[in-house]
Amino acid sequence: MAELVKTMKNEVAWDVQKIRADFPILRTEMHGKPLVFLDSAASSQKPQVVIDALSNYYATQHANVHRGVYELSAAATDKFEEARSTVQRFINAEHDHEVVFVRGTTEAINLVAHSFGRKYLQPGDEVMITAMEHHSNIVPWQLVCQMYGAKLVVIPINEAGEINLETVKELMNDRTKLISIVHISNALGTINPIRDIVDMAHQADIPVLADGAQATAHGKVDVRDLDVDFLAFSGHKMFGPTGIGILYGKEKWLEELPPYQGGGEMIRKVTFEETTYNELPFKFEAGTPNIAGSIGLKAAIDYLDNISVEGMQSHEEKLLESATTQLLEIPGVKIIGTAEEKASLVSFVVEGIHPYDIGTLLDHQGIAVRTGHHCAEPLMDIFGITGTIRASFALYNTLEEIDKLVAGVQKAVKMLS
Repeated sequence: MAELVKTMKNEVAWDVQKIRADFPILRTEMHGKPLVFLDSAASSQKPQVVIDALSNYYATQHANVHRGVYELSAAATDKFEEARSTVQRFINAEHDHEVVFVRGTTEAINLVAHSFGRKYLQPGDEVMITAMEHHSNIVPWQLVCQMYGAKLVVIPINEAGEINLETVKELMNDRTKLISIVHISNALGTINPIRDIVDMAHQADIPVLADGAQATAHGKVDVRDLDVDFLAFSGHKMFGPTGIGILYGKEKWLEELPPYQGGGEMIRKVTFEETTYNELPFKFEAGTPNIAGSIGLKAAIDYLDNISVEGMQSHEEKLLESATTQLLEIPGVKIIGTAEEKASLVSFVVEGIHPYDIGTLLDHQGIAVRTGHHCAEPLMDIFGITGTIRASFALYNTLEEIDKLVAGVQKAVKMLS
C-alpha cells in the first residue's frame, strides 16, 4: 500500500511513485511507449488490492446473497453487506439502508427520475438541471418530463463554465419539483457550489440530487454536510470495478418512492393479485446484484481511506496548474472551462485542428486522452465547438507525464498545422 512521507516543514509530501506501484497497468506500454494515462475522468485505473479482492471473491467466496442457509452464501452475504456499510461510512450517510447498489451513476439517476416522476410529477411541473450536465443527467429527465408533461429547466453558465446562484434562485418557483446537478463537471472540471444550492432549494422544500461521479475520486463527499437528498456515483471512476455504483437517498425519500424495477429480492410477498415490497434498501435492488463489484468497491474505498486526502488534492492541484500553464503557451490552444473552483482536468481545443486528430497523434506517443463531446453535446453547442481534447488527472499521474502531454501536443500541432 502506498504511504506518505513528511517533509522538514511537516507538510505532507505525495510519493507518487509509491502510489503508481499500486497500479499494475501503469507499468504497461502503448504503441511501444510507456503508458501515460490521462483519462481517469472516463474511468480510473485499479490498484492491485481491488484486483485481488475481485479475484479472491470469485476463487474462494462466490455464492448468491440473501438466499442461502449454507455457510458460503452466508459468508458472501456478510461481505456484500459489509461493502454497503463501508459506503455508508465513506459518504457519512446516517443509515446503511440509505445506500442502494446500482450499476453506476447513470442507473442511479434513472432510478430517481423514473420513481420520482411516477410519484410526484404532474403536467406543468419543472425539473431543474444545469447547462453543463452529462447526458446521463439530461436524458432521464427528458424522458420523465415527456412522460408526465413536465418541463426541463436549464440553469445557464457563464464563459468560464460557472453557474450563478442568483440565477438559480430566480429560476426556482412553486412548480420546481427537483433540482439535479453535477457536483464536478466531467467536461469542464467546474466544481459547483452544491451546499449553497441545497440550502436555497430546501428553503423552498425542493429536493436536490447531486451527480457525484467525478467527485468521489478527488476528495471526501459528506452527504450530511452537503445535505443532498440524493447522491449518485460510480465505482469505476474512483478506482473500483465497472458495473457497480451507488444511489444514496435520504430515508424519507426512499421510503416514499415506488420501486424502479420488479423481480426477485425487492419483494416481501408476491401473489398473482398483488405484491408487497421489501424494506429498504432491497426495495430498489431487484435481482441478483453485482456482488463482486460491491466487494471491489469496498476495496477501493479502503484504499482511498489509507491515503491523505489533503496530499492527493495538493498533488492534483499541481498537476492542473502545470498542465494549464504549459498548454496555454502553445499557439492556438484555448482551454474550455476556466472556473475559479476547478478539479484536475483540462479540456482544450487547438485552432484549426480537429480534437480527434490530436488525440490520435497523442495515442501513437503512448498518451491516452479523451476526445469528443464527453457525453455533453449541449454544453459543446453552448461553446460553439464539436468537442475538446480532455486530459484528466488522478492521484497516480506525475508532473513528468504533464510534460509529455505538452510535448505531445506541441508535436501534433506542428505536424497538423
